[in-house]
Amino acid sequence: MLLASPKKLRSCGIIGMNQRNFSLVSRYNPRHLYPLVDDKLKTKLLAQKAGITVPKLLGTVDYQHDVKKLKDLLSAHHQFVIKPVKGSGGKGILVITKRDQNDYIKPNGDRLTLAEIERHVSDILSGLHSLGGKLDTVMIESLIQLDPVFSDYSYEGIPDLRVIIFQGYPIMAMLRLTTHTSDGKANLHQGAVGVGVDIGNGKALHAVQFGKPIQHHPDTQKTFSELEIPHWDKLLPLAAACYEMTGLGYLGVDIVLDRDLGPMIIELNARPGLAIQVANSAGLAPRINVINELKQIDPDPQSRADFSKENFSNSLSGSLPPRLERTRQGD
Repeated sequence: MLLASPKKLRSCGIIGMNQRNFSLVSRYNPRHLYPLVDDKLKTKLLAQKAGITVPKLLGTVDYQHDVKKLKDLLSAHHQFVIKPVKGSGGKGILVITKRDQNDYIKPNGDRLTLAEIERHVSDILSGLHSLGGKLDTVMIESLIQLDPVFSDYSYEGIPDLRVIIFQGYPIMAMLRLTTHTSDGKANLHQGAVGVGVDIGNGKALHAVQFGKPIQHHPDTQKTFSELEIPHWDKLLPLAAACYEMTGLGYLGVDIVLDRDLGPMIIELNARPGLAIQVANSAGLAPRINVINELKQIDPDPQSRADFSKENFSNSLSGSLPPRLERTRQGD
């Protein structure tokens, strides 16, 4: 797939960057709604208002002169995550898993002093990691506790699930597994593993790292053939409900599974990347076409999730999904 011609890719239903930008993002995502997802703090507050579970907010740092307050802010916490509110692609995220006297320990064992964390926070505030290099705010969250199902599939960090939502329907999903190379971050560009997930049942389909197919996790050597995401029946409606929450028609929803609290929304993206197609070995276009064939959008997130499970499962065969075929017969 990676070496195929543009014509061949289009015939397989693969969507490219230009098509995503003009046919999906520009068409279905009103620009005035972007701040709801580009600002992680606004996203968190919006999700809480909608009754959607999110990681606990421990505090924020808004201005450079507030950096000196970090010591007191962090004193009660041995685990936390520091994020730029307007960052993208995992840039600027710092994960601390424990404290050892005056040192803060990263997932890979590296030690940081308070002064180094203060410099990192200062860099975030100055816009080093933000969209467009604009001045930013720092958000400090509680650390997600790894669900045991991922113990052999993720290294030095917490995996997350990316679900693409089109007009409120989950159409494709990918699990992003952390590695030593990615420094414990679920970021594909930094070396995380992308695992395509069957929308129908939450089972792993294919896996890639740096765009190349792999059969097992590069650090744990665990094969992906037995990987199945728990709480799948709860995850899909949760992702689908973000359509009503944001009003965005083409949306990337990032979800984590906490050991104690279950599924949580951690981030929303109005311009989700396209590597999910490589991980699934499938194109987005045919699934988008299925949704566009519908006469109306179902107002219930659960019903939309059920529709997607039935119509976009990897086990399907034939040119038309079953429920769409029945809909046409009833026209």
